[in-house]
Amino acid sequence: VQLVESGGGLVQVGGSLRLFCAASGSGFSINAMGWYRQAPGTQSELDAIITSGVSTMYIDSVKGRFTISRDNAKNTVYLQMNSLKPEDTAVYYCAADRYFSKLRTGVPDYWGQGTQVTVSS
Repeated sequence: VQLVESGGGLVQVGGSLRLFCAASGSGFSINAMGWYRQAPGTQSELDAIITSGVSTMYIDSVKGRFTISRDNAKNTVYLQMNSLKPEDTAVYYCAADRYFSKLRTGVPDYWGQGTQVTVSS
């Protein structure tokens, strides 16, 4: 499975970005897809997960600001990020696995290469 992210960039405080992640190369249906972030000098942190049945989970710091969605037919997941803050600056990674629990615990089988999001104040 290959995951390819796009949509990162530089945005001002309070602005919005939409991240995209397309999955390819697998013969099985990927159930859970999600987004992690990693700021310099920190460990990666889960932001949001979505299942093929479109159940979602968010960490508290992004609830109400970020929205995760997916197109199952295209094996693509999106992250709409609104009201961005400087502390949202990080490399954002798309991840996928057959099992929701593996994304929730930070050990999904598949990772993208990351896309940089920078929020300037």
